[in-house]
Amino acid sequence: MSSKKSFVLRIDEDVYKALEKWAGDEFRSVNGQIEWLIDKALKDSGRRKKTEKPSGPNDKK
Repeated sequence: MSSKKSFVLRIDEDVYKALEKWAGDEFRSVNGQIEWLIDKALKDSGRRKKTEKPSGPNDKK
């Protein structure tokens, strides 16, 4: 199992509320949604292999 790095993220309250709603719609936590978004962006940009398995129990798609 790969280790995860923790860090502080400060975002606008309205952005957080939008993320929270989106995460709920996708049955993820806000943290899981942010991880999924970052992973997707890295894959779409070619900076991470698309065959690599996502980390975390709440990953979808």
